[in-house]
Amino acid sequence: MAQDGSGGFGQLNGSRYPPISEHGLIGDLRTAALVTTDGTIDWYCCPRFDAPSVFASILDADRGGCFELAADVPARTRQFYFPDTNVLITRFFAADGVAEIQDFMPIVDESREADRHRLIRRVICVRGTLPFRARIAPRFGYGAESHTVHIAGQQAVFRSPSLTLALTSTTPLESDGPDVRSHFKLLEGESQVFALDRIGDDVPTRSCPRAEAQDQAEATVRFWRHWLAGSRYHGRWREMVNRSALVLKLLTYAPTGAIIAAPTTSLPERIGGERNWDYRYVWVRDAAFCIYALLRLGFTSEAEAFMGFLGERGIMRGTGAGGPLQIMYGIDGRSELPEYELPHLEGHLGSAPVRVGNAATGQLQLDIYGALMDSVYLYDKWGQPLSSDGWEAVGAVADWLCDHWDQPDEGVWETRGGRRNFVYSRLMCWVALERAIRIANRRGLPADLPRWRQSRDAIYRQIMARGWSAERGAFVQGLDDEVLDASLLMMPMAKFISPTDPKWLSTLDALTSDLVSDSLVYRYDPEASPDGLHGSEGTFSICSFWYVEALARAGRLEEARLAFEKMLTYANHLGLFAEEIGRTGEQLGNFPQAFTHLSLISAAFNLDRALG
Repeated sequence: MAQDGSGGFGQLNGSRYPPISEHGLIGDLRTAALVTTDGTIDWYCCPRFDAPSVFASILDADRGGCFELAADVPARTRQFYFPDTNVLITRFFAADGVAEIQDFMPIVDESREADRHRLIRRVICVRGTLPFRARIAPRFGYGAESHTVHIAGQQAVFRSPSLTLALTSTTPLESDGPDVRSHFKLLEGESQVFALDRIGDDVPTRSCPRAEAQDQAEATVRFWRHWLAGSRYHGRWREMVNRSALVLKLLTYAPTGAIIAAPTTSLPERIGGERNWDYRYVWVRDAAFCIYALLRLGFTSEAEAFMGFLGERGIMRGTGAGGPLQIMYGIDGRSELPEYELPHLEGHLGSAPVRVGNAATGQLQLDIYGALMDSVYLYDKWGQPLSSDGWEAVGAVADWLCDHWDQPDEGVWETRGGRRNFVYSRLMCWVALERAIRIANRRGLPADLPRWRQSRDAIYRQIMARGWSAERGAFVQGLDDEVLDASLLMMPMAKFISPTDPKWLSTLDALTSDLVSDSLVYRYDPEASPDGLHGSEGTFSICSFWYVEALARAGRLEEARLAFEKMLTYANHLGLFAEEIGRTGEQLGNFPQAFTHLSLISAAFNLDRALG
């Protein structure tokens, strides 16, 4: 997929903030970096996803820090991925030549080299001649820590109180205050290499000559292609599904099996607004849905690793006030994620505050039990049978739900306007108990089935009696409510109701009328259902893909296919999606978003099957 990035000469250079969509993602299964279409790395945390940033000019163009690498003459750019990999290529087209940057992070095993987190940038002139400039300007600790820089020939070492990075280059480097610069000219066939490493007592400095960079590039390509070859999806939208699978894999934290919601923090859901959150953690819901999507494609090892993350840290056996589970965890399994603001950073396009941590950890969201139990059920069915310890944990969760499903919570959208009786939360409690019953019946495992069935059936009857509004002709957001909510698009997918049930078809029509805008779906109306936050937001892309799937399951295949194709036009030039789509088609929110890509996979898989 090769399409225009900047679309013209110097377009991005005229703006302090490239749009969220003008980025590609690279990573090493421990951390990740964003690269703009003009060749600048403007987001990078080291040594792991949730570490303080080293480059963060996407959040503050002046104080955040960046790694610029670009043609030193007017040039237009195009950006694409080396096919079937996460190796990113940015091409520069100028009057006298064509060159490209190959950006990647080598994937290494659990040895000491895994702590190096090497980021390699290869610049190659493929036609004519082209001058380049580089500026490496780290700003450690979210731009709050000072650092020193020492240059010796073609190596620079940046030292801060918390982190030391070494930059090695095949071209001379020069000091520029706290930064390092380089200027060089390439003739056709020539190349230069920059490698940025985390170093310390356990990881010594190491050069990166051209031959080694070539070898590591080839090894990285092999890794990604070998992994992707495990996909069993061969349908109509293979390229987009493969890219989404590669994104989900990039968002896994290999040491623990955790899966993060997104690799960024505080990219705004509304430019200039306050809906800016830190997504570099493990949402039980998001990760469970990721497991569903990856299992659908045939990737069982990621599911096994995530189940290990849950089991080894006793996450399903928690004893908190909100129940066995909390809604999110750190990538190492920690439960405390204190939220604070970084007032010295202005935010993307001035969208403050910039937040680190997430106070939503203290919320009660009952829907997470259904998302997790559904993935456990699918893992037991398609992956490995649950262990005896795993079944004990499942049973404890089901027993807890029997006592606690009928209470208000903050809901799937993490509203900050107080607890309510959300229908979606009830729906997913039903899913949790129904899937636990299925596992017990299929495997003949011990369980208090009469009690589980009684609670499951009570939830069903409550939703039918109080979650249905005869006046709206639809299932609604809260019990005895009149407000619509896109989360209920999950009802037929969760097997709660037939996709052709008259009540569901009426709900689908109501959602289409109230919340759908040219295939794009809003979560809910914040004016009709205050969420405790100021301002509006864009449409939620996961809801848009849920809508596609709901249409397909209802037999409205032409509408589903058109809506799906329209949604694909909102992807960026690389096939990547943020969390939301704005009024004029711009990407909003943290980027790229696991939620969006997993729902794309599910919609493509099920629409393909429906189309035959």
